[in-house]
Amino acid sequence: MSTTVSGKSGTWRNWAGNVTARPVREVTPASVEELSAAVRKAADEGLKVKAVGTGHSFTAAAATDGVLIRPQLLTGIRGIDREAGTVTVEAGTPLKRLNVALAREGLSLTNMGDIMEQTVSGATSTGTHGTGRDSASIAAQIKGLELVTADGSVLTCSEKENPEVFAAARIGIGALGVVTAITFSVEPVFLLTAREEPMRFDRVTADFDELFTENEHFEFYWFPHTRNCNTKRNNRSAGPERPVGQLSGWIEDEFLSNGVFQVANLLGRAVPATIPGIARISSRALSARTYTDIPYKVFTSPRRVRFVEMEYAVPREALVETLRELKSMVDRSPLRVSFPVEVRTAPADDITLSTASGRDSAYIAVHMFRGTPYQAYFTAAERIFTAHEGRPHWGKVHTRDAEYFSGVYPRFGEFTALRDRLDPERRFGNDYLRRVLGS
Repeated sequence: MSTTVSGKSGTWRNWAGNVTARPVREVTPASVEELSAAVRKAADEGLKVKAVGTGHSFTAAAATDGVLIRPQLLTGIRGIDREAGTVTVEAGTPLKRLNVALAREGLSLTNMGDIMEQTVSGATSTGTHGTGRDSASIAAQIKGLELVTADGSVLTCSEKENPEVFAAARIGIGALGVVTAITFSVEPVFLLTAREEPMRFDRVTADFDELFTENEHFEFYWFPHTRNCNTKRNNRSAGPERPVGQLSGWIEDEFLSNGVFQVANLLGRAVPATIPGIARISSRALSARTYTDIPYKVFTSPRRVRFVEMEYAVPREALVETLRELKSMVDRSPLRVSFPVEVRTAPADDITLSTASGRDSAYIAVHMFRGTPYQAYFTAAERIFTAHEGRPHWGKVHTRDAEYFSGVYPRFGEFTALRDRLDPERRFGNDYLRRVLGS
């Protein structure tokens, strides 16, 4: 087991650069036993413990001034059970490695988010999701998990074993223990046909119910300061495979979506008055295209332009009204927003603190280019989202607290009671958890 401190000054930073922490030490356990020992040692010294993945959360969910657990040696597939349709994977495995390894085995997750840089435990613990009419978040595809609790003991949970822990720990925000392994439900690899096309804001909102109902995976981006959207429909396909061509893929996904977009955002940050004009050009830059490929190549795409993000889940039936309110707020305000607003959906699930817990949900994500003041925009957006009983993504910027959450999550008390039982001394606590779960 190695003990290291990151950065010259021992400072840890998240991907967006908006969260920093200075742990006493960092530990990189090579086994579950070493991780348990590190938790017990921290307890003896009266130190807090947090595990951190790739830092893709915009909240301080993983920040600590105690012991920071780095899971990069806890990676790889432990086992595949083809009969049960499951794969068990170490918690520090990046989603990218899992997706590639599964594809090699002729397998795939049913649904996934739109990036795959995160570790499996970081992505699931914060409720990372893609879009789906019938298929839900990555955490909803968990069939079992292994958890090191505050006293260093290892707990295995599933629907049959420790079911009350299983109900909560699939999206545990790091509050119940350190996840060391996850068993996912998988299926034989399949093909998806993606159809991307520009569409006017008024048409997308008027036809939203139809677009949602007719497609397995529907999402769209609205460009503030314009009436333009880009839509994406992903549906299962009998094939044949028709991947995006190398050159056209590079032009759309790297040059336009990352390269030119980065330059446009730098210009917009320097001269905010140029943003509406840039938005009009950006919103027309991507042309319609259709391609067919295996799931992770359709669901995910590279994101190299750094940003800060807020995302709320609202009841699905409230989506169109919420979005129209957001648009009229931006139109009326002096705000200059250079990043598109992303809209996705998820069916209700049974995870205690899932943003889709017990209700069909739609997600609205607002972004600002890194280094641009985002507070005014996010505050105004959050006011709209909370008026619709919105639930913020646990890993994205928000200002809500335990009192708010106890009102929008019917099973909130169930989670906090379980936390009291598993971590009475708040070994896994930090300032963020104190705010969102109470002390």
